[in-house]
Amino acid sequence: MFKVGDIEVYLFNDATAYMDPGGLFGLVPRALWSRRYRADERRLIKTATHNLLIRASGLNIIVDAGFGNSLTDSQRRFLHIENADGTRKGLNALGIAAEAIDIVIDTHLHDDHCTGNFRLADDGSRAPAFPKAEYIVQRREYEDAINLNERTRATYRPDNYVPLHESGQLRLLDGDSEIAPGVSALATPGHTPGHMSVRIESASESAAFLCDMASLAVHFERLAWMSAFDVEPLVTLETKRRWQRWALETKALLIFPHDALTPAGRLSLDERDRPFVTPEKIVFDNP
Repeated sequence: MFKVGDIEVYLFNDATAYMDPGGLFGLVPRALWSRRYRADERRLIKTATHNLLIRASGLNIIVDAGFGNSLTDSQRRFLHIENADGTRKGLNALGIAAEAIDIVIDTHLHDDHCTGNFRLADDGSRAPAFPKAEYIVQRREYEDAINLNERTRATYRPDNYVPLHESGQLRLLDGDSEIAPGVSALATPGHTPGHMSVRIESASESAAFLCDMASLAVHFERLAWMSAFDVEPLVTLETKRRWQRWALETKALLIFPHDALTPAGRLSLDERDRPFVTPEKIVFDNP
C-alpha cells in the first residue's frame, strides 16, 4: 500500500503473461527495445497485469479487473498466463470482500483489463465479480466494443461488459469525470478512442494509473514508442505529450499496467532534456 495524500492505494498484479515483443513494441526494432527488455528462450517478454484498489472518501474503488478466474485452460496456455486471479487474492489478503467494492473503473474494455468483471463459479456459471459495485467506462469505448470490426474483435469480448449494461450495473461516461474526491477518470485516447486513465490527487500529491496510454515505462519516456495494439497511434503520441508535461510539473507517481520491471516511477529530464522514468519501489499487495 502507498498513500497519495490522504488516499490509500493498493497495487495488485492480477496475472503474469508472456507476450510477443511485436505486440508490445510495434515498429520499434529489436536492436532498440532489447536494450531495456529481455526476451526468454521462447522469444517472449514477461509482462504484468496491474490493477489498483483505491480507498477514498469511504469508497472502495477497483481500477481494472484484469483476467480474474474466467479464462479456460486453453486461453491461459495461448496467452502464456501464470499466477492468475491476483486481484481477488489481494483483496482476500486485505480482508476486503467482493461485496464491499463500490466502484469498478474499466479504463477500457480489452479482455486483459475487464475479463475479471465477471467471476466463474464452480458450476460454470458467470456472475459479476463485484456484485454491489457500479461499473464505469467511457460511452465511446462501450460503443466501439459492441460494434466490432476485423481489427478489434480479437481484443473485445462482449460477454465481459454487455450483461452489465443490460442489467443497469454499467454507467457510461461522456468525457472526464470525478469518480470520488481526488479520483478522476480522464479521457486519454489513442490506444482506443475511448481509452481513459485514472488520476489521483490529494494534499498536493499526485499519481496516475496511465493504463495503455503507456503499457511500459519506456512507452511513456519515448513518444514514438507504443504497442502495436494502439488503434490511433498518432493520437496516442499527442496524448502522451500532454501527460508528459503534467508528470514533469507535478512529479507524480506513474503506474504502468504491464511493466514487470518498472511497475511505477516518476518522470524527469536528463542532461539533454530527454524524458526518463526513475523507478520507484512499490510493495505489491498480493499474498
